[in-house]
Amino acid sequence: MASPRVGIYFASPTYDPVHLSRLLSETFPESKLLGCTTAGEICGDRMLTGSIVAMFLGDDVVEDAACAVVNIREKAHLAEALHDLAVHFKAPISSLDVRKHVGVILIDGLSGAQERLMETLGALTDLFIVGGSAGDNMEFRSTYVMANGQAYTGAAVLLVLRLREGFDILKTQSFQVTGKVLVANQVDEDHRKVIQFNQKPALDAYAQAIDVAPEAAAARFMRNPLGLIIHGEPYVRSPQRVEGESLVFYCQIKEGMELSILDAGDIVEDTRSALEAKIRQLGRVKGLLNFHCILRTLQLRAENKCDEYAELFSGIPSVGFSTYGEEYLGHINQTSTMLLFR
Repeated sequence: MASPRVGIYFASPTYDPVHLSRLLSETFPESKLLGCTTAGEICGDRMLTGSIVAMFLGDDVVEDAACAVVNIREKAHLAEALHDLAVHFKAPISSLDVRKHVGVILIDGLSGAQERLMETLGALTDLFIVGGSAGDNMEFRSTYVMANGQAYTGAAVLLVLRLREGFDILKTQSFQVTGKVLVANQVDEDHRKVIQFNQKPALDAYAQAIDVAPEAAAARFMRNPLGLIIHGEPYVRSPQRVEGESLVFYCQIKEGMELSILDAGDIVEDTRSALEAKIRQLGRVKGLLNFHCILRTLQLRAENKCDEYAELFSGIPSVGFSTYGEEYLGHINQTSTMLLFR
């Protein structure tokens, strides 16, 4: 039996990432393998915890593939990684056909470097790159990405695929735009902190916009995150915690950025509608990778809808994981970003 060209796996941090990466590399020595630790796993029509899920792609889907590890702490290392990928494909990454090539990226979820890395990649290539930030079951101690029989922190793994019949991307979030706008006047970008919105302390401005007392604002973070609106679509920026009168976010906010207050909707129904529309458009889907924010998972758990959500993917070969943020046209969160193989 021929080895699969590519294997992508997501594993609970209860498993030793070094041992797991080595074992899979020894089992599939001819395959390109990458993975990461999670804050929960998804496989077919089940949402799981404490498990390992994987998708293997063969010649019927993948014509060619190459994988590179990027040391986030060394700025020059990304250029070296892209050079190695270019050598494999015998062409600069910036010149690859964007209809047949796509990138999958897994990043150390505690690195705080997702925005910088994705911005740099966006400047160096026109490829669509999707993925997620590794998790550790909400312990926030250490997250790992895996490749080449090794496990890494402070790193990202970038896989570039050339697909036989192409791909599509579905980004879905379950929020309505309220029309209330906050402008970030003073920020600490390196620490993802907003100090002032609308010339007021960030906490006060946010609380006023959602009509609650400042001390009650943190309880509304999941229901009322902020969104950067691009072509009418929100790219979610969720508050993480209050720090004095400032707000710390899961994603970076730049000074001068205008953000809309969002209001949470029904994750299951919104995802059902988006997924059904995409499948009607494509006609068929050979496989699906689901990079699913841990905040969405927490909302589904609170609403007792995990099974209902997972059933949406019944009949579709699919795996995914609960992330510490999703990567697509930057670093976002409270979103499901899905890569569909045609």
